[in-house]
Amino acid sequence: MAGGTWEQTNRPVLPGLYMNFQAAASSAIQAGSRGTVVVPVKANWGPVGTFVEVGSETAIERTFAANAVDNGTAYASLKLALLGGPKKLLAYRVASSAAKAATLSLKDSSDADVLQLNAKYPGDRANGFYVTIKPGVIDSTKFEVRLFEGNRMLYALLTTDVTAASLAKEINTDEQNLWITAQVIGEGTGEVANVSGAAFKGGVSGNDTLTNAEYIALQGALEGEQFDVLALDHAVDAALLASFAAWVKRVRSEGKPVMAVFGGSTADDTSTSAAQKAAARSLTLNHEGVINVGTGVRLGDAFYSSAQTSAYVAGLIAGQRLNESTTYAVTPFDDVTRRWTRAEQEQAVRNGVFIFFHDGRRVKALRGVNTLVTPGAGQNNAWKKIRSIRVMDAINTDLQRSAEDTYIGKVNNTEEGRQALIGAMKAYLALLAQSNVIEAEGYDVVLDPAYYGAAPVLKPEADQVFLQWNVKLTDVMEQLFGTFYVQ
Repeated sequence: MAGGTWEQTNRPVLPGLYMNFQAAASSAIQAGSRGTVVVPVKANWGPVGTFVEVGSETAIERTFAANAVDNGTAYASLKLALLGGPKKLLAYRVASSAAKAATLSLKDSSDADVLQLNAKYPGDRANGFYVTIKPGVIDSTKFEVRLFEGNRMLYALLTTDVTAASLAKEINTDEQNLWITAQVIGEGTGEVANVSGAAFKGGVSGNDTLTNAEYIALQGALEGEQFDVLALDHAVDAALLASFAAWVKRVRSEGKPVMAVFGGSTADDTSTSAAQKAAARSLTLNHEGVINVGTGVRLGDAFYSSAQTSAYVAGLIAGQRLNESTTYAVTPFDDVTRRWTRAEQEQAVRNGVFIFFHDGRRVKALRGVNTLVTPGAGQNNAWKKIRSIRVMDAINTDLQRSAEDTYIGKVNNTEEGRQALIGAMKAYLALLAQSNVIEAEGYDVVLDPAYYGAAPVLKPEADQVFLQWNVKLTDVMEQLFGTFYVQ
């Protein structure tokens, strides 16, 4: 999908819809589906380097395990993201080159290695797997092959043939087997000998040796995936945050309207200078597509850093309707890890820090702001609001999809064709107005007078159309001012 922003002196080459948003002219045919979150995670089990959809805690446990063993973050971060309420959640396991799958070599009666079992995924979890092969209890002509993890049986196979080749084929083609693969490694006597509690070994998760390089490599995979919000669930150094912020800025300019949510460490969140540290992160990032979480939270007996809480914020942003705001959004948390003073809360809002606060009854998001502290050319304070950016992103996405599906390469660039395009876009704006996403009065789409007026800047070429959108974005009530007169 070609698109993005454009410059008068450097027009794009590829066909597509290119849109500039300006403070005095916001823009936005058919509303598309939105709300996909991506969370890169660490785990001691599960597929590496691929996007996996998870829609429940059960799915998290099945895919990545239900614990934080070996410095894993998958269960906690994905659970937090689901609590935010996204329409779709994609997990992406990152691991270093040290990651390795656990294995087990099975022998024949002559003690020769004949069959190797491999864990399906790298990680030290599989070091807790063990296998039992023995004659069946009911029918001794059959053999029971069982895979255990602790006291839990993961997989069982009943077979009459325990030759290495036959077992490998049955294990590898069994759709119920989610745990291991098998390969013949020697002929021997042909049959695999009975074993009791033969343990896997050699599994390495690849979490402790992760570097910035693995995360930067993730950026390439993200460019080929459709999503809306990315959460980086661990506190990382400033260089990596800067790299992701630069990546977000670039892909947004190329027509991929995504947001990223970052945070800090528990030490940063709970220090006496937490507000200053969080503000420093936002001032460095300073972009409408990046959100910086400044407070950690408590849920039950579990404490989460602001970096971990970024997954919840990503889910919250992705799960809201376009006419909703994260400002004062009620959360499921029991408390924050450090309650900020009023002065610190004011500092957070001014410095583009997204924080949570406890109002005496519940934990809420304070104000739905991104890290844009200093608006750039053509921007105003609306660009500091997460809701405004979501609306502009949604409009941009819908426009690109409709333009590519219906107009680009299909409709003649005649007055009739241009008016058909304008009519469709006006109908789309009417839908946004009905949903209170934009003001119902005064919106319009016209041919840009700078190119079609009496004295055009440049005359459009035969395959170019220049449009001008005029809309006013709505917002929610955030500050109520009143005067109380007492007689």
